[in-house]
Amino acid sequence: MRKSSFLLLSPLAALLACLPLACERASDERAGERSQQDDGKGGGEDGGDEATEARHEDDKADENASNPFAAMAGNPFAAMLGRKLDEPGPYDPPRQSPDFDAERPHLRVLNLKGSVSELEGFGLDSLMGGGGSLTTRSVLDALGKLADEEQLSGLVLRVGPLAVDMARAAQLRRALLEFKGDGARQLLCHAEGLDNGSTYLLSACDELVLAPLGSVMIPGPVATPIHIKGLLDEFEVEADMLHIGAFKGAAEPLTREAPSPEMIETLEAVIGGAHANLVAGVAAASGRSEDEARALIDQAMFTAEQAREAGLIDGVEVWEAFLSRVSQDGERGWKQVKLGGSPLADASALPRFLGLTPPKRPSEPHVALVYAVGGIIDGRGQGALGARQEIASGQLVPVLDRLAADDAVFAVVLRIDSGGGSARASEQIWYAVTRLRESKPVVVSMAGVAASGGYYIASNANRIFAEADTLTGSIGVVGGKLVFGRALEDLGIKHYTVGVGARATLMSPMERWSEDERARVRETMEHTYARFIERVATGRAMTPEAVDAVAQGRVWTGADAKQRGLVDEIGGLDAAIAEAQNLAMIDPSVELEVYPGEPTIKDIFASFDQLVAVEAGLARADGLTPALGSLLDGLAASVGPEGLAWVAALRHSVGLVAQLRGSTVWAVEWTMPAR
Repeated sequence: MRKSSFLLLSPLAALLACLPLACERASDERAGERSQQDDGKGGGEDGGDEATEARHEDDKADENASNPFAAMAGNPFAAMLGRKLDEPGPYDPPRQSPDFDAERPHLRVLNLKGSVSELEGFGLDSLMGGGGSLTTRSVLDALGKLADEEQLSGLVLRVGPLAVDMARAAQLRRALLEFKGDGARQLLCHAEGLDNGSTYLLSACDELVLAPLGSVMIPGPVATPIHIKGLLDEFEVEADMLHIGAFKGAAEPLTREAPSPEMIETLEAVIGGAHANLVAGVAAASGRSEDEARALIDQAMFTAEQAREAGLIDGVEVWEAFLSRVSQDGERGWKQVKLGGSPLADASALPRFLGLTPPKRPSEPHVALVYAVGGIIDGRGQGALGARQEIASGQLVPVLDRLAADDAVFAVVLRIDSGGGSARASEQIWYAVTRLRESKPVVVSMAGVAASGGYYIASNANRIFAEADTLTGSIGVVGGKLVFGRALEDLGIKHYTVGVGARATLMSPMERWSEDERARVRETMEHTYARFIERVATGRAMTPEAVDAVAQGRVWTGADAKQRGLVDEIGGLDAAIAEAQNLAMIDPSVELEVYPGEPTIKDIFASFDQLVAVEAGLARADGLTPALGSLLDGLAASVGPEGLAWVAALRHSVGLVAQLRGSTVWAVEWTMPAR
């Protein structure tokens, strides 16, 4: 596999080759450009630390001296090739109108479709600049840059199928309102269809048009916990679970036939908050009272024509006619916005990917933005590539320590989107955040979910920002095991235990805990819960008693968490970055350092060993043992199409427990409100 990869990369490396004289000229030109840029840069109170900047330049010089390919980064042929590959083909739609002129009043067109997430996954699509997901940061950056265009009179949003939760919708909606300013710029929107999240997001539009045969689906937010205890009982699979905290309900689908009163109370509070925000958005968009907006939501489903009559949209029109009409109004040309840009258009992207040149990062004093996305796990996980979808303590802790020691990093924003995971890994990350805070400010920005372990690693930051609909808190512990002994016996599979030690079968999946074992497990979990309370009390300057009163495993919305002292401010990623820049006295124009950065071929090769280890340690792709996996496969084949969703839920829950076996965990498994 590696041999073929190197053969594939050989022609790519050949494209970088250039005559020595041309390389030297390109290198000299870049050095001159850097010198001119450095003369105008500043950061902090005195415009930056000259010694630190000089040291970074020396580091770069050392890297270039030891890298015989460093000069290839300026290859003009590579730059020309990248530009050509990035141009639209003869059958691609145009990217701008024939009459577009940036020096005259004009429109910009921004396409929004797909899922809105924190990080774009790594794959061929992302390498070629065609990733299938939108990132919060890319949209915020685009809106910020557009606001600086002097002749920009409006933004046209073309919205396709869009998966966005209420927390991210609130952040993007706020950014759209800021972009409009005091009516200086129009926001003109065209959508193929609307749901809860996109309806709330597009309530910021000055004009909202729906495509013919499009529909508006706003039934309101809903959570549907799926309880599979009855199904487990049918197969005599026992869930032997414990939880510390009255509201810690992550294991309830396995142990109860219906949600507990505490879980119902939590769900009602969370869904009620999301519904109130949706009502406010519908009222603002339709010009109706909140009571009338609630009545529209209760109707739930509208055709395009019905939505226009109800005031939910302003018109029904195909996209081409809509764009032609709004651009002819004022004779304004238009040009598309490309989120994040294309790597092909950056002549230095390929050398960076091949490791021929160092990664991009500011040399002057700056703020670092670190993403912590996914489940929290022990070890290095899948390395740098895996950091886009998992929070591995062995990967993230060294990053935080490096940033703590970097004199050019004046503050760090930790962007968290996680429902928790390993307690041990969370503790290690907490220590790393604490060490980081000793040398520079740490500001946490919570995305859709920052609960359980996700809140643990946030708790000792200087400041915590969350959206009103962010799910956070869940300060509690849950743990246990699934017991398959009786189920396997019914299938004719016998098991025999030979062990030495009074509690040798403690984690055996064949037998329930004895009362002695259960007491020991509870004691350990109570210790973990006490440590969780202690960490939150330290970080939030609260007494342990005060933390315990709002803990108990309860999930809070960001708005409720702020009222209880768990969150400092309601605001999005942009607000958190601004706070970090303010605390560090960094000019907002200074570029951010972002982790995880652009993937390199080194990251890919480094992840091979991790992937092989993962595959070798798991008998099946879903993480289940062959016996249990076969049991669920047989169940899926027998229930028919109507029961597949239930089997999928069972497979997910059982697989989660299997993957975390042997770990003390705090986690919240959440059914997000319907979009």
